[in-house]
Amino acid sequence: MKKLKVTAVSYLNTKPLLYGLVKSGLSEELDLHLDIPSDCARKLASGEADFGLIPVAAIPEIATPHIISDYCIGTVGEVKTVCIFSEVPLEAVATLYLDFHSRTSVELVKILLKEHWQLSPTLLPATPGFEDKISGDTAALIIGDRAMDHLGKHAYTYDLGEAWLAHTGLPFVFAAWVSNRPLPVEFVARFNEAMKIGIEQIPQLMFILPQQHPGFDLEKYFTENISYQLDAAKRKALALFLQQLPDAKQPVFEAETAMQG
Repeated sequence: MKKLKVTAVSYLNTKPLLYGLVKSGLSEELDLHLDIPSDCARKLASGEADFGLIPVAAIPEIATPHIISDYCIGTVGEVKTVCIFSEVPLEAVATLYLDFHSRTSVELVKILLKEHWQLSPTLLPATPGFEDKISGDTAALIIGDRAMDHLGKHAYTYDLGEAWLAHTGLPFVFAAWVSNRPLPVEFVARFNEAMKIGIEQIPQLMFILPQQHPGFDLEKYFTENISYQLDAAKRKALALFLQQLPDAKQPVFEAETAMQG
């Protein structure tokens, strides 16, 4: 049987989900590649991958997007790894560099600047090394594992998960498992079970993960900052976010067992 080609975000917050694929044995049926978020989206849109864990802002780029899992990379409030770092208060920021790794966080910060903070700094697309330019009235949006190294190092930190919750009263979904066509119901069920296994075995996962960011509480991050269940509140938040994108498009949900609440 031909293996399904899968692309997934390579950040630490995906490790419990990937661990579930391994522990369940489902990984043996997949051709899995780890990429930065923007490459995940590109591969799925181009057909290089059959499905993937992609930034949700890329959903409109998929011709026929199908969300195939009740699990995602989400947060209910403080997420820790999607933040604006600055040496001055946000209202004093003149220039803001936007991390080039994920369009979702870029679109989210644009929405929050306009609707929540009502600010309009100059937004610049970042290039490698942009993190070193945080100084004076120049700030930066940094996402993923690299954000861990900046926590506590700057005078001001603005967490986008926290800001979105304050603005909407809702959680947020950064990445979801999306396919470019319907997948067999039996496979979707097994995939969901694999995700569940990975989340349940976070304590065991902690024993084998190397500590790459001293001082960062990774277990708390997995269990409190990241919220993996794509429940009803997150589906509502996802729909709200997608409606605000210039090329708005809503996906089809393949999984039917999402927890309510």
